[in-house]
Amino acid sequence: MKTAIIALLFVACASAAEDKAASIVSFVNQQNPEGNYEYAFQTDNGISGNAQGQLKTINKDESAVVVSGGNSYISPEGESISLTYIADENGYQPQGSHLPTPPAPIAIPEYIARAIAYIAAHPYTEKKN
Repeated sequence: MKTAIIALLFVACASAAEDKAASIVSFVNQQNPEGNYEYAFQTDNGISGNAQGQLKTINKDESAVVVSGGNSYISPEGESISLTYIADENGYQPQGSHLPTPPAPIAIPEYIARAIAYIAAHPYTEKKN
């Protein structure tokens, strides 16, 4: 029994060592003086990633880099995980089927909707004495 456990531990360590020894199959890294860039990579164990960045003028005094990209890999459970994202003046916006999603919005109760409609139809006006 001890021999079987040791053998299983050895196999697990060897498998983990395989991932640490992954080789890069392809790699692209391009940059230009205008502030734009692009990179992409892929490894022999199924991990890949890419990103593209462009310089964006927000106003006459301010500019920012807008980045879009993604990555993918196989989870330890064997599930294919893929993530895409955009990072711009609105923040980091990831998308992926594995990410949690917010619950559906709760409908406004009908009596609240009537009150809001009434307030909108009868705006407050200050009376002068």
